[in-house]
Amino acid sequence: MKKIGVLLLVVILLATGCGKVDKTSVINDFKTKVNKTKSYELTGIMEIINDEDVFKYNLKVNYLHDDSDYYKVNLINQTNNHEQVILKNEDGVYVVTPSLNKSFKFQSNWPNNSSQSYLLSSILKDMTNDQKAEYSEKDGYYIIKNKVNYPNNDDLTYEKVYFDKSKDLKKVEVYNNKDVVKIKVEFSKINYKASLNDDDFKLDKLIKEPECTTNCENTDESTCSNSCENNKTTGSIKDVIYPLYVPSNTSLKSKDVISTDNGERVILTFAGDNSFVLVEETMSIPQDFEIVPVYGDPEIINDSIGALSANSLSWTSNNVNYYLTGTNIAKDDLISIATSMNNVGVVNAEK
Repeated sequence: MKKIGVLLLVVILLATGCGKVDKTSVINDFKTKVNKTKSYELTGIMEIINDEDVFKYNLKVNYLHDDSDYYKVNLINQTNNHEQVILKNEDGVYVVTPSLNKSFKFQSNWPNNSSQSYLLSSILKDMTNDQKAEYSEKDGYYIIKNKVNYPNNDDLTYEKVYFDKSKDLKKVEVYNNKDVVKIKVEFSKINYKASLNDDDFKLDKLIKEPECTTNCENTDESTCSNSCENNKTTGSIKDVIYPLYVPSNTSLKSKDVISTDNGERVILTFAGDNSFVLVEETMSIPQDFEIVPVYGDPEIINDSIGALSANSLSWTSNNVNYYLTGTNIAKDDLISIATSMNNVGVVNAEK
């Protein structure tokens, strides 16, 4: 009888131990889900927090493991409904802006060369790579705190990954070195058994036919051509946007305004220890889909996804194309300059 009682106690203790939740069990459960899936689809909201400004995106991610890993990340800005897509398929990595009939094509190892708070494999990689990751429980969440890897932005140092009581991923918060949240992703739905195939990751699926193609049916060639020309966006830059952040010992030297076929181009030249040039140009929409090759990486700049290379950064915001470049300027300075341009500001200028 005593043996039966001891055996029963052991069984109870084992059962209780098996149900214990800790860092290892949370990470292993998430690892199993991510490693088992061949394709997933997730939706949610992503916030980019820049001081008092918050830029909100509707987020949708499709992933497929075929011969390689395919990704399609749809980001729609909630303020202006501006859509951009980060696409990785067998041909490379693209940032597509359907409304502008344009895409950057990258020579890049994205997404493996940096943390990505909206991709499951990247979240898992960061958690498992940090041997000192911390575990806590708060407000009904299991929370893993671990280091992150943002080589182009040293200000981002760690993240908190939140799981509910069913160990389902719910949100990710990325913090800077002052313990301030800079990126927040809240997941509304994750389907680990999505029905996707490589056709869903084709570039041509994202290309929109110019409006003139429809308007020019049953008309002569000259009429069609004129209709297409009318689709171009031209105009002037009403307000020149100055960066609120400028590297130390650097100041505005000159401002030049040039008329172009599509409107205006403003060239701001900054001289000093970290000299750079900032170009702002009225946007134009090409008749044919345009692919711009870039040796660099996609980078989220406030309300837009830009193209970051070794010494330059390009992006489009509020119908203005921006190009920022400097010979000796660091990547994190390029990003800091660009992200400081969400408001009209005044900088130091030489007299």
